[in-house]
Amino acid sequence: MKILYSDLSVRLARMFVLPCAVAATFTTAFADVKYDIPMMDVSREAGPHGTRIGDVCLAGKKYWASLCVKTPSRVTIPLGGGAVSLQAVCGVDCRNEVAQPATFRIVTPDGRVLWERSGIKKGVKLDAKVELTGLESVVLEVSGADGIMAGWAFGTHFEFADGKYPPNDIRMHTPQLGILTPPESEKPRINGPVVYGVRPGHPIIYRVPVTGLRPMKISIAAKNAKCAKNRSECLCVLCGRKITFNPATQVLTGSIDEPGNYPLTIVAENAKGKSEKTLTIKVGEKISLTPAMGWNSWNCFSWNVTAADVRKAADAFEKTGLADHGWSYVNIDDFWQNKPKSWMKDLHGPVRDGNGKINTNKRFPDMKGLVDYLHSKGFKAGIYSSPGPKTCGGCEGSWQHEAQDAAAYAEWGFDYLKHDWCSYGDVATGEGIERAMRPYRIMGEALKAQNRDIVFSLCQYGKENVGSWGVKVGGQSWRTTGDVFDRWSSIANAIKVLKTQWRYAEPGGWNDPDMLCIGKMCWNEFKGSRLAPNEQYTHISLWALAAAPLMIGCDMTKLDDFTLSLLRNDEVIAIDQDPLGKAAACIVDKGSYDIWARPLADGSIAAGLLNYGLKEREIAFDMQAAGMEGEWTVRDCWRQKNEGTAKGVYKTRVYGHATHLVRFIPARGAKLRVRDIREGR
Repeated sequence: MKILYSDLSVRLARMFVLPCAVAATFTTAFADVKYDIPMMDVSREAGPHGTRIGDVCLAGKKYWASLCVKTPSRVTIPLGGGAVSLQAVCGVDCRNEVAQPATFRIVTPDGRVLWERSGIKKGVKLDAKVELTGLESVVLEVSGADGIMAGWAFGTHFEFADGKYPPNDIRMHTPQLGILTPPESEKPRINGPVVYGVRPGHPIIYRVPVTGLRPMKISIAAKNAKCAKNRSECLCVLCGRKITFNPATQVLTGSIDEPGNYPLTIVAENAKGKSEKTLTIKVGEKISLTPAMGWNSWNCFSWNVTAADVRKAADAFEKTGLADHGWSYVNIDDFWQNKPKSWMKDLHGPVRDGNGKINTNKRFPDMKGLVDYLHSKGFKAGIYSSPGPKTCGGCEGSWQHEAQDAAAYAEWGFDYLKHDWCSYGDVATGEGIERAMRPYRIMGEALKAQNRDIVFSLCQYGKENVGSWGVKVGGQSWRTTGDVFDRWSSIANAIKVLKTQWRYAEPGGWNDPDMLCIGKMCWNEFKGSRLAPNEQYTHISLWALAAAPLMIGCDMTKLDDFTLSLLRNDEVIAIDQDPLGKAAACIVDKGSYDIWARPLADGSIAAGLLNYGLKEREIAFDMQAAGMEGEWTVRDCWRQKNEGTAKGVYKTRVYGHATHLVRFIPARGAKLRVRDIREGR
């Protein structure tokens, strides 16, 4: 979304806004969890004008995700007795044409005044904090002449006691799913994609992900390749260039000059067994043949990120074992650059040197050294910029320096660039689709000119149907919406947008509905995701079905068992990383529930049955109507076990806000009557 880079309040907003019935009940409870105003039930409005969640302008500053009202307004917000306090930010909208005063009050339903300010005109921002302990509801009032625009701005939040939730929270209405992913087997399992795309002569960096009991012997061989032992390394000669695999680090490096497909056989063996898998290196112009998987610093560290934080995230991938499930990108978001007028002194300094090369700030004194550290572990490194003069945080952008910046990223060794629209609207020219495409075409060409592959992530919030042209400007992924937060309405909206975008996803270009909002993030003071467990299962399941990039946003050093279980499920990850690259479509849309389906490379069908309701319900999937004939083995992907077979109709019960993710594997007489299950023909 467009963030006014000169407006601290809006940048603050970016940081702080915000299956079947047989399952273990699980809840996540954190002391004094903050629920932002969009997360509350604000539907009980007694005024004549109604309410909406949108932008409000207070004292010249824009706050998005706010409760917008017009006088007279009386909004009753149910609390259920679990709230501890309310911290409010409010005022008269500065866009009112006439400077009429208004009165703001926070009262109990029986009229007891908890806080009041009168005679408030536009240009004034009010802050209030009131105690709410024991109250079943609270009333937010704004009075004055009819039709004055006002708002309870972003930053208004309710704190709830440990284990307490608002009445509209799904945990108050339906059981929650517990940890479903089984413990890892001690037998070797080779994870990750089966294809790897690279341009001719460009560096290959791939950490072979293998789970199982250690010690583990891992080796790689190639057909018609000459291999020789050299210390701990196996050197495989392909097309006159050397591909090196280090079993100690599990890292495959090198390059191949000649276009073509190069299958490598990976073998993993330990005391419990042996596993083999073929990884095909596809050398050509298309990269990112499966969606990127990794971590991004923003949701966790925002403007406070340091090189040390990035190193710790990479180390955590190893310590938690997530690296052996295929998580490989470690991406720095905003605030690695300088910002001379910042209140943070370690951002002070020239934004570029005398030749125009962009400078890093004091927190990143050795960017190349940091990237080399990530590469030594087999991880790929990501960086952030904007096509505008300033990033969303007000740091130096790439406007009119695209070629120089792309060269700097390549010199440092980066493998990924997130290019965020931010301030570009202030300098953009043209109209419509060309206006949206131009800055990304410029940077796309600059990246393509480098001597290494840099995955190009377009972050412009779905403007001008970006999926229809993202690949044309050199993109490998593109955001489909604005920022996604750990609230159900945000996740549900992102899923709704995906219903119209699935056709654009294919190997080399992916729809990106934004980062994963699970685990401990800064906007809730690292107390854990405010999504209920059922909602987190839906979040991951739909992202996997959509073939979306999977970017973790939480503190990697503070992963709890539940969050780890969501990130370690190799059968769910395999759906996301399927080499066919066909994203799921919503083939049944009933309003109260969806059924999503996508074809997979092995002939099976991945399907998600999503319950939007508050209560558990049965969902029936008419397989025959979808074109699935004969018997199909039903595989529960989260539990990693077969349910049995289904023919004609598959039925299951799904908790509220949960998704039951299954894989239909062809069995007796199974075939598809249609060419593509997503289109029904």
